[in-house]
Amino acid sequence: MTERAPLGVAVIGTGRMGADHVRRIHEVTSGARVTAVVDVDAERAKAVAARVDGCTAHTDPAAAMAAADVDAVLIASPGPAHEATLLAAFEHDLPVLCEKPLTSDAASALRVLEAEQRLGHRRVQVGFMRRYDPEYAKLKALLATGQLGRPLMVHNRHRNVASPPFFTSSMLISDSVAHEADATRWLLGHEITAVTVLRPTPSASAPDALQDPQFVVFETDGGALSDVEIFVNCGFGYQVQAEVVCERGTARVGDGHALVTNMAGRWGGTIAQDFTERFETAYDQEIQAWVDATRRGEVTGPSVWDGYAAAAVCEAGVRALEDGGRVGVELVEKPASYA
Repeated sequence: MTERAPLGVAVIGTGRMGADHVRRIHEVTSGARVTAVVDVDAERAKAVAARVDGCTAHTDPAAAMAAADVDAVLIASPGPAHEATLLAAFEHDLPVLCEKPLTSDAASALRVLEAEQRLGHRRVQVGFMRRYDPEYAKLKALLATGQLGRPLMVHNRHRNVASPPFFTSSMLISDSVAHEADATRWLLGHEITAVTVLRPTPSASAPDALQDPQFVVFETDGGALSDVEIFVNCGFGYQVQAEVVCERGTARVGDGHALVTNMAGRWGGTIAQDFTERFETAYDQEIQAWVDATRRGEVTGPSVWDGYAAAAVCEAGVRALEDGGRVGVELVEKPASYA
């Protein structure tokens, strides 16, 4: 029996996330290799491609997708560019792992959903990597047993050391709380129906005009509430935590107590400083799961529907932040193929 050739992957976008995925596929993932990279910055693309034997550099995603050695696409470019890249991948009928957001708004996400429906089969896995984090996976499995009873509330905390200089108040919702939107939907099996955003006094550490922190409340069609403390200039570390409160008990992840030291009259541990450290295992397992499924001819994991639903929730959240009050989430009827 001859050994199957590795999956040839084109990575679109070679910024921090894209370059890390190139490294991951090259050094960690089995059954795949990076055969092309794409970036509008030609020199950056060439520099990343030079780290992988046989990898070509492009500035046009379509040119990379047309290459004979490209079997699949990983999109890690900025969100506004995702729709065009996804539609181009559909033209080649290529399987795609698309980093979140699926697209930058609900209308464009719906267009992608409709385009995938016209293909007649799924092609996209959306990069909500928390579903692949071992702690979140254990929490999901525990909830599925029903032994804690019906979920009533979810408490989420999402903290960053500092925000990038380009971050805006709405990006706390669209770029950060998007993860909690997906995690809430996935953990509970509910759709989010309304969003309220409360605005505490901004931290002195927040840049001028940035509303940080924010307190977000989701309502779901299953009668549960999920709140999110989003604080992107906390100064001390990167923390993501979730506690689900159920009728007969609670369960919490993200405490980060894997190592506790006792020394010099003190006890304690360390706090991750960014998302690549906290979710390294989740990213590794996400990419491996995508490669394995693609080689089997399958598409698994978060779907285009999940990306569209998260985009609609975030749009409602931004409106709630800007206008105040409770804002309903508007979704089209879910196609049966995404059930």
